[in-house]
Amino acid sequence: MATAHAVSVTPAQWGMVAAVVVLVGVSVLLALAETSLVRTSRARALSLLEDGRRGARQLVDLVERPERFLSAVLLLVLVSQLVVATLVGILAEKWFGGWGVAVATVFEVVVLFVVAEALPKNWAVQNPDRSALFAAPLVSAMVGLWPVRMASSGLVTLAALLSGPRRRQAAVSESELLAMADVAVEEQVIEREERALIHSIIEFGDTIVREVMVPRPDMRTVEAGLTVTAALGVALDAGFSRLPAFEGNVDDVAGVAYVKDLARAERAGRGAAQVRDVVRPAHFVPETKRVAALMREMQERTFHLAVVVDEYGGTAGLVTLEDLIEELVGEIVDEYDVEEPPLVRTGDGGVSVSGRLTVDALNEALDADLPTGTWDTVSGLLFDELGRVPALGDSVEVAGYRLTAERVQGNRVGRVAVVPLVGPGAAAGSDGATAAAADGVPGDVPSIPDPSPARRREPARPSSGGGGGPSTGRDRG
Repeated sequence: MATAHAVSVTPAQWGMVAAVVVLVGVSVLLALAETSLVRTSRARALSLLEDGRRGARQLVDLVERPERFLSAVLLLVLVSQLVVATLVGILAEKWFGGWGVAVATVFEVVVLFVVAEALPKNWAVQNPDRSALFAAPLVSAMVGLWPVRMASSGLVTLAALLSGPRRRQAAVSESELLAMADVAVEEQVIEREERALIHSIIEFGDTIVREVMVPRPDMRTVEAGLTVTAALGVALDAGFSRLPAFEGNVDDVAGVAYVKDLARAERAGRGAAQVRDVVRPAHFVPETKRVAALMREMQERTFHLAVVVDEYGGTAGLVTLEDLIEELVGEIVDEYDVEEPPLVRTGDGGVSVSGRLTVDALNEALDADLPTGTWDTVSGLLFDELGRVPALGDSVEVAGYRLTAERVQGNRVGRVAVVPLVGPGAAAGSDGATAAAADGVPGDVPSIPDPSPARRREPARPSSGGGGGPSTGRDRG
């Protein structure tokens, strides 16, 4: 009759068991450290340092140079798990004989994967700050040991030689910043208005003057040969504090007439003098200049209005300091501004927009994908799709929407109706143009705020009777 023999454990085997337990614990700590430190951004580490959290200084040092710790952590994790697997295999073979391989495999899968990988990494994901602050001092001390540092540095150097040079990438891109702002709103960390301001600031650097300027046809100017009294009347009728003065035509701007200077000259009895005698020098900027650079220039050189010139040297429009500020905070309207809303919802699910509203702003408002190109505005898109100057009621279908010229003033499109298509046969006409929409904008539908207060808003400005040429953006001096 066979008798069962008890498994005897020698002191050496007890030593191996102790080594397995210690190495599994080390693997747990290293797995937690790897996940928490890699997931912690430099901005978050600096925030924890400002809060005076323990371990934050070591955390900042590590996340600023992840190559110092990541390779060492990965190397130690690998060594720990390989040694554990080897020791467990030896013990299982001695204790269980032929079944030892199966027992060792099950043990390694359960213990190494569940206990030493899944559990610490999941905890680090759920408690990112606590795990990062806990792991940072330990990892910092570990990478300071010269054997670990030398071994990991040598292996990283070898890997770099095999993989070739690498490009340095920015820690955070613009799209990631925008995405973080959106997530912060969803998690109620910041308000929607704060998100809009963040978007405005980020996109401000990409905006050029042409996108925010008051176009040439809407400029209010005065002739340089006009009398001070007459020019003062034009400025008062228009409600503007600064007017460009031109010689002959608007392409030859002689300077900028300030209402304060005109009023001062009028009061001094110089009402019959010509405007050219009291104008101040004009500032000229190219239409491709970045608005961020222009704002800094306006601050440094203390001027509020600049004449925008195109590549041929002609006047393309003008831009004021208010126009630039509105790119950040949205439209600024005072009691003298009488402006038509750039975008109004209509009862058919569409919108009625100003022809000068940018395609980008319309896309944001409708969550649409209307095409962009050499044009900036909705009227420019309508011109391009038709291939000619639109007439009242002309329509085109593009990207699932019908665009209809609602108001046409000469060769300019004042308002455009944008209606989503409900089916493939929504439009008629062989050339893509149909007669639709009456002149005017529905007056009984509520207006909504500018869909993109951060950027590309319609630079609508009040027009006024009185001589002196086309109208300009208001500049409140």
